[in-house]
Amino acid sequence: MPRILVVGGGYAGFYTALKLEKQLRRGEAEVIMVDPLPYMTYQPFLPEVAAGSIEPRHAVVSHRRHLKRTTVITAAVTGIDHAAKTATIAPEVGEPYTIDYDHVVVTAGSVSRTFPIPGVADVAIGMKSIEEAVAVRDRLIDNFSRAALLPAGPERDRLLTVVVVGGGFAGIETFAELRSLASSLLAQYPGLSIDDTHFHLIEAMGRIMPEVSLKTSHWVLKNLAQRDAIVHLDTQLTSAVDGRIELSTGETFESDLVIWTAGVMANPVLRGTDLPVDERGRLRAQPDLRVVDDNGPLEGAWTAGDVAAVPDLSGGGVGGYCVPNAQHAVRQGKQLAKNLIAVLRDEQPREYNHTNLGAVAGLGLWVGVYQWRGVAVKGWMAWIMHRGYHGLAIPMWERKLRVFGGWVGHFFLGRDTVSLSARETPQAYFQKFASRPKV
Repeated sequence: MPRILVVGGGYAGFYTALKLEKQLRRGEAEVIMVDPLPYMTYQPFLPEVAAGSIEPRHAVVSHRRHLKRTTVITAAVTGIDHAAKTATIAPEVGEPYTIDYDHVVVTAGSVSRTFPIPGVADVAIGMKSIEEAVAVRDRLIDNFSRAALLPAGPERDRLLTVVVVGGGFAGIETFAELRSLASSLLAQYPGLSIDDTHFHLIEAMGRIMPEVSLKTSHWVLKNLAQRDAIVHLDTQLTSAVDGRIELSTGETFESDLVIWTAGVMANPVLRGTDLPVDERGRLRAQPDLRVVDDNGPLEGAWTAGDVAAVPDLSGGGVGGYCVPNAQHAVRQGKQLAKNLIAVLRDEQPREYNHTNLGAVAGLGLWVGVYQWRGVAVKGWMAWIMHRGYHGLAIPMWERKLRVFGGWVGHFFLGRDTVSLSARETPQAYFQKFASRPKV
């Protein structure tokens, strides 16, 4: 029985395995999926998780619960030798080992792309994982609690200053959602006002959200300005040492919460393979999602999602390739599964071709934008469209019901603003009072 190894359990990997389960005949192939995490993260929900509008566990999808016929291995793939058709698996506990395969599907996704800016690696938090979103939420709520006990001054300003680096969709949504959370927290702290909070977004380009029209992006800037959120365009972060923010414009201030959303890059796991990559470190792919080198497609090698350079046949991609977003990753995963099954059955695979459905973003409660070609929707209607689309787009009905149920509860009860930052040191409370042997 041929063995299919899926490397990565994000959008593309999860949907590939799910589709394979549904369409493979029993005994036709064995499917193994390897990922360091036991779940798929629905990343469009991370800003709402950070804002306390979605329960963190509802924004992830369990691999083992929903992939019944797939062997799930929670570990890291540290190397792929496609010439020998083997992969090296490194579990968190135990020694690394190798596994043979007949087909490898590399869907390892992307990681945050950073630059060697002093201090960023030490103080910034990304927005690529559920753990980061929860940490951001707890930090902001805790900082309000601390600031409320301080007199006006530099330390209180530092605690109530939020900096987001990157003006793409992820950055703007995170920035706007946190601004919304901060505004709602003010009702619980009568000693603080909106003038005490400081929100700064830093974007190196001359505009934000390149996925929407310039006119729509200007509307977003105006909306953020009305909410006392400052966007620095044509500005670079030059230093963040110890939380002291220095900008290329010469402006400086201090912040206790710095969030990095300035781009992604292909997962570095590809550095441990003999598979062909392009100048940006992405796997070279054909439109049918097979890995290709100068001599043509590699037998038994497939790829999809952010880790792959898939030609965009619709003509809408940047540089001729599909942009790294959820729309492409989900649909590529499904097409990849169909194509792999076709090859197993001596049939011809089909090329992946998807026209962009538009871009929709949530900017805090009751504020959103939607853009499809020349059509733009702004305000509460776009916000409802955002929630409707993503609420239905998250895989599995069990997850959809949890998300929609949470939104209904928040509509009547308000957002949950409880910080659980003590979870990072769960033994501290016990150890504080625990009896110890007398020496």
